[in-house]
This record gives sequence, structure tokens and C-alpha cells, in this order.
Amino acid sequence: MKYAKDLLEVIGNTPLVKLNTIVGGIDALVLAKLEYLNPGGSMKDRIGITMIEDGEKKGLLKKGGLIVEPTSGNTGVGLAIVAAIRGYKVIFTMSWKMSMEKEMMLRAYGAEVVRAPADVGPDDPRHYINVAKQIAKDKGGYFPNQYFNKANILAHYQTTGPEIWRDTTGKITHLVAPVGTGGTISGTAKFLKEQNPSIKVIGVDPEGSLLHHYFYHTKGQVKPYKVEGPGEDFMPGALDMGVIDEMVVVSDKQSFDMARKLVKTEGIFAGGSSGMAVFGALKIAKKLPKEAIVVVILPDSGRSYVSKFYSDIWMKEEGFV
Repeated sequence: MKYAKDLLEVIGNTPLVKLNTIVGGIDALVLAKLEYLNPGGSMKDRIGITMIEDGEKKGLLKKGGLIVEPTSGNTGVGLAIVAAIRGYKVIFTMSWKMSMEKEMMLRAYGAEVVRAPADVGPDDPRHYINVAKQIAKDKGGYFPNQYFNKANILAHYQTTGPEIWRDTTGKITHLVAPVGTGGTISGTAKFLKEQNPSIKVIGVDPEGSLLHHYFYHTKGQVKPYKVEGPGEDFMPGALDMGVIDEMVVVSDKQSFDMARKLVKTEGIFAGGSSGMAVFGALKIAKKLPKEAIVVVILPDSGRSYVSKFYSDIWMKEEGFV
């Protein structure tokens, strides 16, 4: 018989799918890595298991212990899956910017969710990361802190990078990925560039984030944006700018329009960060010859956003239509 001993065994090995209609007249081959096909619905399943096992090995997480983590939703699900299987308690802090679907999903796993203001800076004690730190301190919980945890990078170095290299038989020429905590692009790019240093790595950042300003050494100011997941108002320790060759900046409207187009033309029901990534990938691919092979990482499913940008009413209310 063939079966997985538990859900953790089926994390990873997500497929590469060729984009056909949405690419228009682009000559290059554009392949989407569908991370929403992980059991928890996003690429963050990979780091959930890695960060928890790292905490276990270091003695920071004991049997029946508490995990406290700030999340935009997906890392929370990744951690909650492992916690459910291994018997840990979980508390997540999340900005009010994030969808109600994400909170409801986390609660379904048995997690406690604490909401924090969306309009405060990283130095404010009310910032969702600082709230998580304080809860972990007060309750004696394990605080993985994906933004500064090297296990975040390691997860993608050990899995995402090798999968892409294997599935393209080493022919990938360009990697395109959204940039948030930095773990995905840093770990994946590090592995791929070790195999072939000529591979170009393009990070995609939301308009309003500071990360592209850090990359290009320009002055910028944090501005509100609606895309959930990528972008930051500080420099994460898990982000290695040295592996990135170029950054593309994409607006909310461009991200949401592309995600809506993606499901209607390719049948790929993905989140706003995926729309953002595909917009960036197509912008890059337009300049490339037919020999180029572009892999774009699609972080999560569209199911967490049905009340947001997949809603015509919401799009009108937010001024995107």
C-alpha cells in the first residue's frame, strides 16, 4: 500500500504548470510553481515544519508547549498543522489588514488569534510582531519569528530550490518570487545559484513596501497597500538581498487584476501575491528570448480572499474598478 504516515509527509513537491493564455505573445517559457497545492494552501507549510523542528532540536519547544507567532495568515496555518499533529498550543498575532477568512481558518485548527492595529510602525508596541513577542515572553512560549529565523531560509534551500532544479532538469534561467520575510526567495535562490550562478533572480515587491528601496538604496516611505503577505515596513533578517538581481514593484490594482485574470484564463485560483508575482514575471519575460525558462512562485490560494479582491463589490468599494 502507498500512503503518507501523516499530513506532514505530503508538504512540498508542488508542480510546475505552464502558463499559456495569459502570457500573450511572450516567447519565453513561463512556469508557475503552485504552492497553494501544499496541504495548508501555501508555501508557508514548508517553514512551519522546519521552524518547529528547529525549536525542538534547540530545546526551545517542549512536549505540549506553546507556540506564539506573528503572521499574515499562511505561516500561522503551516505552524498550526504541525501543532495539531504534535500536540502544541498556538497563539497567533495578525494585523487587522488580513482577511477574516484567514482568522477563521486559524481558529479552525484550534489556534487563538490576537488582532493588532494595521497602521502602526515596527517600533510601536502595538505592532503585531511586538505583540507576539510580549505574549511569548509573558506566557513562556516558543517564538519562532519567521522574519529573523534562519530555518525559514533553510526550508526553501532544502526543498523549493531542489524541486525547481529537478523539475526544470537544470534549465531554469530566471526565478521570480514575491518578497516578504525573505525566506522563500533567499533559500530558493541560494540553492539555484549554487547549481548555476548565471540564473537571474527577480524579487517582486508591493508598491508601498520598503524592501525595493532597501534593494536600490533609495529613499522611500511606507504607504498602505492591500496585497497580503509580501512587502515589509522593516528589513527582515531572513532576507538575503545578495541573491537578488532585480526588483519589480507592482501596485495593488495590477496584482488583483492579474489574479482575477489568472483564474479566468488558466484556471489557477491564487492569492493577490500570486497575481503580483505573475505580473512581475510577465514584465520580465517580455524581454527574454524563447530559450529562456522563467519559474514564478505562486505563494497561496485564492480561497482566503473571496470576500476581498475576488468580490466585485469589494473591488468597487476600494476603488480598483
